[in-house]
Amino acid sequence: MNSDDNGSIGEAKSSQPTYENDKEAIHTTASDEEYGHGEVETHGTTKRGLKARHAQMIALGGTIGTGLFVGSGGTLARGGPLFILLAYMILSVLVLFVVTAITEVSAYLPVSGGTMSYYGHRNVSNSLGFAMGWLYWYSLGILVPYEITAAGLVIDYWNSPVNIAVWITIFIVVIVGLNILPVQFYGETEFWFASLKVFMMVGLLILSFILFWGGGPRQHGILGFHNWKDPGATNTWLRPGATGRFIAFIEVLVLSAFPFTFAPELIVVTGGEMKSPRRNLPKAAKRYFYRLVFFYIGSVIAIGIICPFNDARLTSGGVGAKSSAFVVGIADAGISGLGSVINAIIITSAWSSGNSFLYMSSRSLYSLAVAGNAPKIFTKCTKQGVPYMAVIASALFSPLAYLNCANSGSVVFAWFVNLTNTSGFISWICCCIVYIRFRKAVITQDIPREEFPYRSKVQPVGAWIAMAAFTVLTLINGFDVFFPGRLTASSFLTAYVGIPIFLGIYFAHRVVNWKDEWAIPSGEVDLLTGIDVVKANETPEVHADTLKKKMMGWFT
Repeated sequence: MNSDDNGSIGEAKSSQPTYENDKEAIHTTASDEEYGHGEVETHGTTKRGLKARHAQMIALGGTIGTGLFVGSGGTLARGGPLFILLAYMILSVLVLFVVTAITEVSAYLPVSGGTMSYYGHRNVSNSLGFAMGWLYWYSLGILVPYEITAAGLVIDYWNSPVNIAVWITIFIVVIVGLNILPVQFYGETEFWFASLKVFMMVGLLILSFILFWGGGPRQHGILGFHNWKDPGATNTWLRPGATGRFIAFIEVLVLSAFPFTFAPELIVVTGGEMKSPRRNLPKAAKRYFYRLVFFYIGSVIAIGIICPFNDARLTSGGVGAKSSAFVVGIADAGISGLGSVINAIIITSAWSSGNSFLYMSSRSLYSLAVAGNAPKIFTKCTKQGVPYMAVIASALFSPLAYLNCANSGSVVFAWFVNLTNTSGFISWICCCIVYIRFRKAVITQDIPREEFPYRSKVQPVGAWIAMAAFTVLTLINGFDVFFPGRLTASSFLTAYVGIPIFLGIYFAHRVVNWKDEWAIPSGEVDLLTGIDVVKANETPEVHADTLKKKMMGWFT
């Protein structure tokens, strides 16, 4: 394959997704001293309607859902406060490696409609991009009814007489409606949803600090790290003694990954509809990690202090706030009434996460269609830049939430959710592969360092470490099914069915396109097509010189 052939492939399948499939797009040219001469996109298929504050808060808010508020309680019960803290610290570092890697790739060429599947197609191979795109579409699509169901079930905390099907319908209509509206409406809604979760997290952390010093009505003396001593810092599982503690730690490490799932990829997806993404994407990535560390690691430290891991309410309290470690700890301290407040925000968290998952799923399908890997009809957009056909197709997963209205249906739905169990790990492995191939192409083609708006000091070592770690986590995701008496066909498929599905999609594409190379040669990776358009659409940053202007920039 020569460079000319590579260029034609790029044009046909991936090189100009900003307006390739929109015959009505309008383009002008502009010159800029910093960015040079290029074509400016004034009306493409999708529109850059997300502000920097939208992207930054979405990157954080999309990661805070029922997994952190409720699921962390079950994880605490499984391993104890020390193991959940170590697991969150390890995963935060690994996620940092992924975030810095994909930000470096996407900030260099943040095309409209760009997703990690697009960058896989452009930097590695058509088959990898194809498999990643469909992985994102079905995994994220299935997580939408999961979050809708969680929101509906949490309402049972108040013993609501209204059938759960009614609540599911309301949630579906609102989530789909927000995704059909122009992207700035989605961004604004998610900004305030995420802000609400952040404010509650800050409040819970402050309250936990007060309870640490014995400030609760029913507390008599300083609580401190009492729960780390009694019942203890660690738990055992499946086996007694040191072996049981090791098994518990591995299980906690696997379980703790769920709240982080698809959080890094959300930064890339929003970058495709963000204003001045080469400037704002690095900002979102940097602030995202610091906030992630503060809220996630801070929250598991807090629940480990205020709640004993052997409290029965953590595992038998149901889906709602009763099973939240925060609520258990607060109730034990003698504070009443906060359960309903926390429960209400858990509902908005599930609602918000479902909103983000549908956004990401639809953009993944749109990106597939732009690259020629899905029917062209999914590239159709409204005049406001919403890929409405992709949104409608992705929303077809949402009615699966109704399966939970029947007991037998909930078993079937659990199978759909388990399809996504390993999807997060597989996605992060693929992201690392994309970055490693991208970096090799950059070195081979001698792209100047100043061309990159973002470079990380932890790369490329971080990408190699993360790829190895997530490969191991993928393989041990369901390790407990191999213990005597636990292995059944259902449990095995539940833990590992996501792996053959992804590999099946990948190799099916390889068979159909058997003439394609396994990987694009580093010297032929297209690192230039579309870069002028992206640079020409960038606007210089306006620095706020007063506190008032800084506050206005954050809330406007």
